[in-house]
Amino acid sequence: MLNIVLIEPEIPNNTGNIGRLCVGTESKLHLVHPFGFVINDKNLKRSGLDYWPHLDVTEYQNIAEWKAQIPDLSRVFLMSSHADKSYLQTEFKDGDWLVFGKESKGLSPEVLAQFENHLTIPMSKLIRSFNIANSVAFVIGEAKRQISLKNSY
Repeated sequence: MLNIVLIEPEIPNNTGNIGRLCVGTESKLHLVHPFGFVINDKNLKRSGLDYWPHLDVTEYQNIAEWKAQIPDLSRVFLMSSHADKSYLQTEFKDGDWLVFGKESKGLSPEVLAQFENHLTIPMSKLIRSFNIANSVAFVIGEAKRQISLKNSY
């Protein structure tokens, strides 16, 4: 199972869509406070549709609480438009942690400094970033592809 982490998500529709993606890919969702919405927000439920009750989700009050329960920090991958290494150049494993920042600013320098693995999603110079739900879909799709190939041998 992959672990998808949203640090300080701001937009309920994005979180709902990512929750639905997690249910569909059998991934666990980790949400780190503070949020830009309340978890029972109708838009969150609308985006997650009727899949939300099937979601394996854990909330944390802060980064330290979340980080304290990670068994292997070397398997944590932070997504940043400022990273040099592409997620396509990374070998993912079952149980990895794929971390995404808030929609308006991404991950803070303080959070990035706590982990060694920073990855980017290649994109045109015409945009600053992809929508977070699309970004999660790109990365989780590649990670699941790699894991399924390893499991088929």
